[in-house]
Amino acid sequence: MGIADPSKRLEAMPPYKFQELERQIADKRAAGIDVISLGIGDPDGPTYPYIVKAMQEAVADPATHQYPSNRGRDDFRQAFAEFYDQRFGVEIDPETEVIPAIGAKECIYNLCFAFLDPGDVALASDPGYPVYTGGPILANATPELLPLVPELGFAPDLSAVPADVAAKARLMFINYPNNPTGAVAPEGFFEMVVSFAREHEILVVHDNAYSETTYDGYVAPSFLSTPGAKEVGVEVFSLSKGFNMTGWRCAAILGNAEAIQTYWRLKTNVDSGLYEAVQVAGAAALLGPRGPLERMNETYARRRDLVVGALREIGVEVKAPKGTIYVWAPVPSGHTSTSFCEAVLEEAAVVISPGSMYGPSGEGFFRISLTTPDDRIEEAVERMREHLS
Repeated sequence: MGIADPSKRLEAMPPYKFQELERQIADKRAAGIDVISLGIGDPDGPTYPYIVKAMQEAVADPATHQYPSNRGRDDFRQAFAEFYDQRFGVEIDPETEVIPAIGAKECIYNLCFAFLDPGDVALASDPGYPVYTGGPILANATPELLPLVPELGFAPDLSAVPADVAAKARLMFINYPNNPTGAVAPEGFFEMVVSFAREHEILVVHDNAYSETTYDGYVAPSFLSTPGAKEVGVEVFSLSKGFNMTGWRCAAILGNAEAIQTYWRLKTNVDSGLYEAVQVAGAAALLGPRGPLERMNETYARRRDLVVGALREIGVEVKAPKGTIYVWAPVPSGHTSTSFCEAVLEEAAVVISPGSMYGPSGEGFFRISLTTPDDRIEEAVERMREHLS
């Protein structure tokens, strides 16, 4: 006797691409091969000590051992309000314009369930984080891709969105500094997004995962700092990358109060909130010293320069990114994204990500993550020089 079949919505989901990368790594290592993974963006540095200390103290407090509120702790919401004011110059009402999320991924999926019905459209950056298309599919809606145009600084051409698609769109996912391209928001782009969203009554979701990971003096803005943005959008701010907290699942959604309330209504029915000790640690992270984060960015910048220099030496034309933990580069002539990454794996035992993993517009590119210790990155690029020159 069998069990129930998977739902049609789950069957419609493409496999989560990072599972394939993890499988490739495991298979090679099981065969005794020393594989260096530059494929997954998971910071190799530990969470900063002052954050860990705050967590340790909070865990020892019995008051954090009960169910949390889905609205979040007052001090967590207040910390986000203070951080957004100090960092971005954005005024956030801690009572109505911010609540915690159990990581950005959960938040994006829940936004899809909260706002999308069958027949609705969500506009998703291409290439982009696979969750931007997976969320709408699970919500029985349709993801429509917004190709990121290299000539526009890897921004989409909003004027190219067909009128019938724009009319059905309910959500629009954008992300700057951008994964996977490393691009930063071109000047005036956020203003165009606000105008487009207002015209078509779309809720903009800006996935702000990398604003604290920038280089060469670049300071990333919040989408919410754009005039009118709070009228049409929300921002998901994750502490994962900038604060080395990927395993903590600590994030928040901020912005339009009506959208926050709708998200909260869904969230009260599907989970029991973010563990309070994690909220205490998250508040400490936001309001703590910037020194550890700045030193981590110096490390990433050094690795970026190493990777970019090595790629240029073997004939790959690549631009050094101003943000994120990734280098995005075109594949050599004669290769597809997949064939090049397979060649690098087979010949150099180095894992990199094919651009096509992030959407059709990623074809012709590959992504290298900088979240591996310096000595291993040095060895990886040396192997690539040796085998691919």
